[in-house]
Amino acid sequence: MFDLNGRVVLVTGGSGDIGAALCEKFAIAGAKVAMTSRTGSAGLARVVESLHARGAEPLPISMDVRQRSDVEAGVAKVVETWGRLDVLVNNAGITKDTLLLRMSDQQWSDVLETNLTSVFLCTQAALKPMLKARWGRIISITSIVGEVGNVGQANYASAKAGIIGFTKTAAKECASRNITVNAIAPGFIESRMTNTIPEKVRTTLLASIPLARPGTPMEVAAAAVFLASEEASYITGHVLNVDGGIAM
Repeated sequence: MFDLNGRVVLVTGGSGDIGAALCEKFAIAGAKVAMTSRTGSAGLARVVESLHARGAEPLPISMDVRQRSDVEAGVAKVVETWGRLDVLVNNAGITKDTLLLRMSDQQWSDVLETNLTSVFLCTQAALKPMLKARWGRIISITSIVGEVGNVGQANYASAKAGIIGFTKTAAKECASRNITVNAIAPGFIESRMTNTIPEKVRTTLLASIPLARPGTPMEVAAAAVFLASEEASYITGHVLNVDGGIAM
């Protein structure tokens, strides 16, 4: 078990399956956890209740990750509450899938703003307290789709590939201040969203995974806790695939 006692973590998009797992795993490791949702406490009620049951006191924050003013206010609230911000997990994301020739400007911009621009805004805001402390961890959830592409996901793949380039650049800029910047690329992860995939498509997907099963949100969260720990202090600019080998 990695020890994050005393660390303060901010997870964006905390109400989804991976977001909830991230919050729970960081809380288990001893961290103080703040999490965001556009709907604030209403959208995070299930996660907050789960963490309360573990004896944690999470901080739910209403934040539109596409809006600079919201992001800066959310980070300020974390620092005001706990006096610091040690770890940022850029997890917020959406999909609006359709074939490239049918994709609207709105479908393109909505996904790019939520999945990529948010990473820029949240990282920029989080770096201010981290630079003062000369310690920090930035972890962004990308996807193997950003590495290999996927039919019907030109917007999503572009955003996730952008996160990889952003991660490597930010890692070089932040290294001198003892701040590491890494990304996690999940593959086919069991979730409420993937549970709606037609059985025929699901069977084909599973057949392409060397480990022959979907991953779990907790397996993604475990990778994030590792990257946030002291044990990962010499890892930066890295993309860690949690994908059962599908992208090999």
